Amino acid sequence: MLRSAGAIAVYCTLFCVMSTEVAPCGAKEPVEANWPQFRGADATGVTRNTGLPDQWSATDNVEWKADIPGRGWGSPIVWGDSIFLSTVVNTGTTEPVKKGLYFGGDRKEIPTSVHEWKVLSLDLATGNVRWEKTIRTGTPTGSIHLKNSYASETPVTDGEHVYFCFGNIGLYCFDLNGEPVWSHELAPYKTRNGWGTAASPVLHGNALYYVNDNDEHSTLLALDKLTGEKLWEVDRDEKSNWATPFIWTHDSATEIVTAGTGAVRSYDLQGNLLWSLKGMSSITIATPYVADGLLYVSSGYVLDPTKALYAIKPGATGDLTLPEGETSNEFIVWSSKSIAPYNPSTIVNDGRLFVLYDRGLVSCFNAQTGDPFFQSERLNRGSEFTASPWSYDGKFFCLNEDGVCSVIKAGDSLEVMHTNSLAEDDLTLSTPAIAGDRLLIRTDKRVYCIRNASAR
Repeated sequence: MLRSAGAIAVYCTLFCVMSTEVAPCGAKEPVEANWPQFRGADATGVTRNTGLPDQWSATDNVEWKADIPGRGWGSPIVWGDSIFLSTVVNTGTTEPVKKGLYFGGDRKEIPTSVHEWKVLSLDLATGNVRWEKTIRTGTPTGSIHLKNSYASETPVTDGEHVYFCFGNIGLYCFDLNGEPVWSHELAPYKTRNGWGTAASPVLHGNALYYVNDNDEHSTLLALDKLTGEKLWEVDRDEKSNWATPFIWTHDSATEIVTAGTGAVRSYDLQGNLLWSLKGMSSITIATPYVADGLLYVSSGYVLDPTKALYAIKPGATGDLTLPEGETSNEFIVWSSKSIAPYNPSTIVNDGRLFVLYDRGLVSCFNAQTGDPFFQSERLNRGSEFTASPWSYDGKFFCLNEDGVCSVIKAGDSLEVMHTNSLAEDDLTLSTPAIAGDRLLIRTDKRVYCIRNASAR
């Protein structure tokens, strides 16, 4: 049920502010200096930045590392020279997390120890804490799965304010200097098997959107991003999901795409339903995103026979559900009921759709047709993956829960170039962030800033 951080998506032209650096030849090279939400400005996990490292260890190519109190699986985000992230500190005893997919991790009793909900900003160049705020002190309002955290949602920023979410607690807006602007309480609702929350808010225009799928009262909420005032809220015929919505702007419209177990649904900016699509697996986690004009939505619970992945054209209306045995229609370019991953989101780069499965298998497909390049190839035995893959410089990066990252050359066959390992005590479930020529990896204990030594 756990996703790496409650995935966020925001349309790229709103947030992907570009800076320039002068290359040795004098040409201007665009650099994505900001990473404003989960998986980057366009939610794809892909950057065209150059000079990023593909080899590191717990010490090699580490510009700095900073210990973080408590536990949180939300990804760090970056704006300018600031990193933002959230965490929750248990003043009592925190049960150690087992790695891998397993049953028996349900913890339906709500902890009675005092917890501290914190938001932080770090200096990008040094890792030093710029500010730290405690927004709540008390006992949790709900339970979580042993492998979840009370800070699994990723923040989002527009460069003027940063927005933090703690499911079943609230949404919080701060300015970039750490001054509180507004807060909006979130009522505690029961989740499936008491697993807790993870979906993150998204930004578009003057609104902050939040999908709250639970077992009692599921909704899509829109707030004024400057004041926190409720703009609208619509009910959803869903139970617990952990997928963050995606804001999809194309020639026809701007849509709020929400992945759900009952259906994938797309809404307009006033909360009116545009289209829906049934046929997902029984647990939905992965973040939708767009690459090369197509929307990719996936849902692949490991124990479900349906592991659906869809590639969808823009402009759809109505019910897109496919009849039994069919894989495409006017708006669904291609689909499969057998290839989607569970926790990680998929990724597309240079026409290849790369799929990382929780238990260490990988597949690669033609992103426009669904034809396979290779399927279910094993990275290494005994590895479990929760973090979503990322890509740059013609490579895919897959970080397992032991802190070991497989670097894979993008191609028609599986070629693992090498692996990089962090410290033995690092547990890695959070998806990394990228800013300029820096890679930021969050573990259960710390944040690593990975940067080529030659760039310092």
